[in-house]
Amino acid sequence: MAKKVRIEKDACIGCGLCNASVPDVFDWDDDGKMKAVVEDVPEALEEAIDGAAADCPVQAIIVE
Repeated sequence: MAKKVRIEKDACIGCGLCNASVPDVFDWDDDGKMKAVVEDVPEALEEAIDGAAADCPVQAIIVE
């Protein structure tokens, strides 16, 4: 089963680290915070997504 990714908007501080590391998955929203532009994580990007989640300074990236 494919992993799913989302951003906890209340926790996100908009640092942009996830967008810098995986721009195909994370992008800015209208509030200056990050959003996941895909819900289902492409298999080729699973490792990068896991790394972005681990590196998020406020643990706002949820991978399930």
